[in-house]
Amino acid sequence: MSFQDLAGDLAGRHVTVAGLGVSGLPAARALLRLGARVTAVNGGDGEGPRRQAAELEELGAAVRLGDDRTLPEGTDLVVTTPGFQPDSPLFRAAAAAGAPVWGDVELAWRLRGPDSPPWLAVTGTNGKTTTVRMLAGMLRAAGLRTAAVGNIGVSLVDVVLEQEPYAGLDVLAVELSSYQLHWAPSLRPHSAAVLNLAPDHLDWHGSMDAYAADKGRIYEGNEVACVYNAADPATEELVRRADVAEGARAIGFTLGAPAPSQVGVVDGVLVDRAFTADRQRQAQELAEVSDVTPPAPHNIANALAAAALARAFGVAPAAVRDGLRAFRPDAHRMTHVADVAGVGYVDDSKATNTHATEASLAAYGSVVWIAGGLAKGATFDELVGGAAPRLRGAVLLGADRHLIAQALARHAPDVPTVDLDRTDTGAMAAAVREAAALARPGDTVLLAPACASMDMFVNYNARGDAFAEAVRALERSATED
Repeated sequence: MSFQDLAGDLAGRHVTVAGLGVSGLPAARALLRLGARVTAVNGGDGEGPRRQAAELEELGAAVRLGDDRTLPEGTDLVVTTPGFQPDSPLFRAAAAAGAPVWGDVELAWRLRGPDSPPWLAVTGTNGKTTTVRMLAGMLRAAGLRTAAVGNIGVSLVDVVLEQEPYAGLDVLAVELSSYQLHWAPSLRPHSAAVLNLAPDHLDWHGSMDAYAADKGRIYEGNEVACVYNAADPATEELVRRADVAEGARAIGFTLGAPAPSQVGVVDGVLVDRAFTADRQRQAQELAEVSDVTPPAPHNIANALAAAALARAFGVAPAAVRDGLRAFRPDAHRMTHVADVAGVGYVDDSKATNTHATEASLAAYGSVVWIAGGLAKGATFDELVGGAAPRLRGAVLLGADRHLIAQALARHAPDVPTVDLDRTDTGAMAAAVREAAALARPGDTVLLAPACASMDMFVNYNARGDAFAEAVRALERSATED
């Protein structure tokens, strides 16, 4: 349905927008342009929401702060931001009233015009943002006008409506979360990838099966390529279950030598056996492993997934290589902060679940591990059991640190462990000092919390910044000594 069709369908109808922020504001503005009567509801009523409410009220919307559980009377449609759980009282009331629920991604998809750029979409438990940025770099290196958008912090509604600076794009590199996919039943990308699947956000989805099913929605209707992780059979199973367009292909990525219809690694070279003229007998060189920053195994896998999507869109091998060479990871993703007294200090604050932390720990030979925070229902036995041989020590902080401590006691009882029972602003500095005392030259002190940050920090960025600041203070102290 085009913008014009939506305008005709929604003009004068009552649409409730659930939530404000990065997703809710653009959705509300677009709906007002469509001629809908908009009521925005938001649970918070602090200074930020009040500013956003004032903006929407000037545009003609009604806004209700402090109550996002009650459905406004007469609602015909709910457009939700990603954070609302499926069993929210608001959505139960919508179902009872016969009002459908769309996510902001669903709204964006329905707003596309005939000349809208195709979507190359990425999801997975970990690595989404890195992969999408790598993909955007490859597309740019091929001379295409593109942007990394979606769950990366850019509203897809603004993008499809060509709000500046998103006018005239050729193709979109789109990051999608499981939350967004849950509410996007009409989405049909050009090509898509599921990078990996591991337990995460189970409190939101209710079960691992429901979480995986929402991730798998990204493959529905794919036109060219469904990219899956050959080392994660669950992602390939999602491809098998998907109802794709005629002719769409399953393309695997692997850290080993690729089979036909896969991309992989041979003798330190990323190669393509999926989009070559004779994939049964030939492989096309794409880039060298050394072109990937950092060249950790999980990041090479991200690069291969991005390369598969780029190749599905017709990008030449040289552009894949050039895009990877130009790529630099975002902050707090295995970021080397400093070397102090022969010990490396690495900030991977973005490792907010066990799957990401497992990949992070695997990249280093001898680690003093700083971990803890909000576990979000996770368990740590498998993570600790696998990492135990490389752990020099562990420093634990945060609300659920006892869960990690218990796993260490069961599976790594000889690893020295420091339990920091404090949540004040100096806690991270204390953690770094304790880690430094445990470390030996050649070790890596690694912040890879395996937990969310909100018990002690505003977000994982603030947590990583606190770690980096503490490391720099340690570095200054060592220089002065």
